[in-house]
Amino acid sequence: MTRAIIDEAPELVLADPRQIRLAARAGRLAGQTSGLARGFVQGNLAILPKDLAGDFLRFCQRNPKPCPLIGVSEPGDPRVPELGADLDIRTDLPRYRIWKNGELVDEPTDITAWWRDDLVAFVIGCSFSFEEALLADGIPLRHIACGSNVPMYRTRIPTNAAGPFHGPLVVSMRPLRPADAIRAIQITSRFPNVHGAPVHIGKPEMIGIVDIGKPDYGEAVPVEDDELPVFWACGVTPQSVIAAARPPFAITHAPGCMLVTDVRNASLSVI
Repeated sequence: MTRAIIDEAPELVLADPRQIRLAARAGRLAGQTSGLARGFVQGNLAILPKDLAGDFLRFCQRNPKPCPLIGVSEPGDPRVPELGADLDIRTDLPRYRIWKNGELVDEPTDITAWWRDDLVAFVIGCSFSFEEALLADGIPLRHIACGSNVPMYRTRIPTNAAGPFHGPLVVSMRPLRPADAIRAIQITSRFPNVHGAPVHIGKPEMIGIVDIGKPDYGEAVPVEDDELPVFWACGVTPQSVIAAARPPFAITHAPGCMLVTDVRNASLSVI
């Protein structure tokens, strides 16, 4: 999914998290958010009815690599104040996904018409945060260079079930030269709240990925002969789990279309 921004001051939109949210709210931003508002945390989104929220909370607690929680709303409240003073979950992401009984039924840019008083929003840490640290260290990221969404794959690695929630781990992939892969492990280990260190390096077939050129989400990027595919746990995992659990109703972000918060990436580093 490519980025779509129309604004009189695009450089401001690209740099400021509140302006990015306002652009999404006004319908001027409808694509992926990778590379936007560098320095600020972006989040994956899962929204479920209150009667399933406890089970999903336990699922996140049991699977902190793919589902590191950074914010949870009160039932029926579209705000998450600790992530942004004027943030509105219903309007401030570029694109959403609506699920009914595990089936994708709509991909709107605004979920106000779908909002209910019993819904609880979960915001989950995103690898876009640690990408900033990789880029600052001079590690190139192919999907950013290509202007595309990071490739993501369902694996055969199981998650730890909680109530009805179960299913395979989803991973994101970045091709890196071996020396850069070693450095990337060191850097991302400092960010456990945004997926932390990789879960697998090389040999995608060992984790159930048959064709690395055909991601389940995002867009394919080339892996050169002198590079290794490096795989991180991914916040799209809840979408795979929701499809498996088939709850009557759920909302997620569209892959790559994150919630841009006012929280600084530096605040998530453990070192």
